[in-house]
Amino acid sequence: MEQTAGFWIAAAAATFFIGMSKGGIPMVAMLGVPILSIFIPPGMAAGLLLPMYILADAYAIWLFRGQYSLRNIRILVPAGAIGVLIAFVLVSRVPVEATKLVVALIGLGYLADALRKRLKRDYRARDADVLRGLFWGALSGFTSYISHAGGPPYQAYMLPQKLPKMTFAGTTAIVFACINWMKAPTYVLAGQLTWDSLKQVAVLAPVALLGAWAGFRFTRLLPERLFFTLIYSALGLLCLKLLFEVGAAWL
Repeated sequence: MEQTAGFWIAAAAATFFIGMSKGGIPMVAMLGVPILSIFIPPGMAAGLLLPMYILADAYAIWLFRGQYSLRNIRILVPAGAIGVLIAFVLVSRVPVEATKLVVALIGLGYLADALRKRLKRDYRARDADVLRGLFWGALSGFTSYISHAGGPPYQAYMLPQKLPKMTFAGTTAIVFACINWMKAPTYVLAGQLTWDSLKQVAVLAPVALLGAWAGFRFTRLLPERLFFTLIYSALGLLCLKLLFEVGAAWL
């Protein structure tokens, strides 16, 4: 299918933002699908961008090599697989808007609790425990499969651990790389990922790698406190964006 210059500009911008998010700046990832949805249906936009996520994931794993929490990976990757499997089975029965609403409420609830603890000056870090990890990891896999919105449940589990910024970013890269690979076969079955889209991916791949490199460099330069302030801000904006999408769909 012949695409316009506007499509390629939007696709390059969306791809660059996805790459940056995998390099450690997650707040820009939320721009990807909305930008591309100006030119193609949202489902096709999500399918086109999934290989960009996977490619940027792989590069991010190399960039953050040696900087990750193995315990969290051992908990969250199997949990994410459970979530993806449940979503695959239930996808035709669960309204996308309902999932987005749950994700948004979870994220906003966590932010409210974090603010309460900050006002009380409760700075104690939580451990990576299996039961919480299985719940939040499965929810991340489920919501990532349905609407590329696995961030809020994941961050609700990870942020209370107060890991160093590079460890947090490296763990995130590995966990979502695994989840995105699990999603790929089902996107093919659903027709969201096709040979035509893979041809477009080949053109856009360098942009994803450039974005991941830029995000990694930016993450290294950011002070620790500012980095996590941006993470919290991104979580809040993503939740508000999801609520807006739910309201728009229901109205």
